[in-house]
Amino acid sequence: MRFDEFIRPGMIVRDVKQRYPETVEVFEKLGFRGPCDDCTIEQVSRKYGLNSLDVVGELNRVILDKAL
Repeated sequence: MRFDEFIRPGMIVRDVKQRYPETVEVFEKLGFRGPCDDCTIEQVSRKYGLNSLDVVGELNRVILDKAL
């Protein structure tokens, strides 16, 4: 996987879900709901009191596991 394919905090939730469907389960587990899909991961993380870097780390683990 190339560096530019990793998920970053400034990415829109909907775009991440479409590009990496395996992340949908992680978003649901963290409480990210449909109305949040047009916001960035960082914005939604802040709204729910989560560290956006932790969220992005978990999302990237999921896509890396699938890539291997």
